[in-house]
Amino acid sequence: MLEPALLPTPLVDCTDGVFARAGVELRLKRDDLLHPAVPGNKWRKLAPNLAAAVERGHPRLLTFGGAYSTHLRAVAAAAGALGLESVGLVRGEELADRPRNWSLRAAERDGMRLEFLTRAAYREATGRVAGEDGADGLQRRWGPCLVLPEGGSNALAVTGAAAIPAELPDLDGRDVVCCPVGTGGTLAGIAAGLPPGARALGVAVLRGGEGYLEAEVARLHRAAYGREFDNWRIDHAHHGGGYGRVPAELAAFAGEFERRHGIPVELRYVAKLLAALADLAGAGAFPRGTRLTAVVTGLPDPE
Repeated sequence: MLEPALLPTPLVDCTDGVFARAGVELRLKRDDLLHPAVPGNKWRKLAPNLAAAVERGHPRLLTFGGAYSTHLRAVAAAAGALGLESVGLVRGEELADRPRNWSLRAAERDGMRLEFLTRAAYREATGRVAGEDGADGLQRRWGPCLVLPEGGSNALAVTGAAAIPAELPDLDGRDVVCCPVGTGGTLAGIAAGLPPGARALGVAVLRGGEGYLEAEVARLHRAAYGREFDNWRIDHAHHGGGYGRVPAELAAFAGEFERRHGIPVELRYVAKLLAALADLAGAGAFPRGTRLTAVVTGLPDPE
């Protein structure tokens, strides 16, 4: 059985010098504490998909990810706990004959079958995913399954993430709810769940996503709600050099933030979010009196 999630997740006031000087309030939405095996935004996005898989009688989940994908680990853990099979298509055929890293070991330990694809084959496979039940070709190869896109962002995932604003009391025009952006599902959900006046800000963690990520969020809104929303934007200036890259300056910021506040900071997503908010606040990008809520979407890697 899948352990219950901690809901609502804690909301912590975070007094910090750069924000105080800018007249901006910072709160942390501790979704990193949401679930021991399926943490943060992964649980938010997976929960409605898992319910759909069980309801529709799918015997397995199939999804995609890189060598250190949190999404692969989360799907493996959730599927195993529910008695479902899981298949992970992994980017990089050269990994097949190498010793498994800690992340892939964890996925296999929870029962996930891994298949390693060339980068070209991986792009083709992820591009074929269509609709909530996945592409016909993947169904023919692996049998009946619920196919989840890379990162888990689909219409159902958006509705799961839309519950985040409902756990934030008294949101109004001074509020900006913020999250890192990889595939756009969490930001799309937050924006959809906001009351009038409040806004959402996403911080892109990948380089070169201008336009593409905005189009993805709009597409997810149409898929989930049949409409688009205009209460959000994405910052593209704080990706740290690209997906998975953690420059020394960013690592130092994360370490200092953790020392000041006693909160472990995941580097590939959360550190970029917090560093972006500090930089923007210091530059006067937020009007005085703004209340920022940063969604802490995951835990640091164990290695």
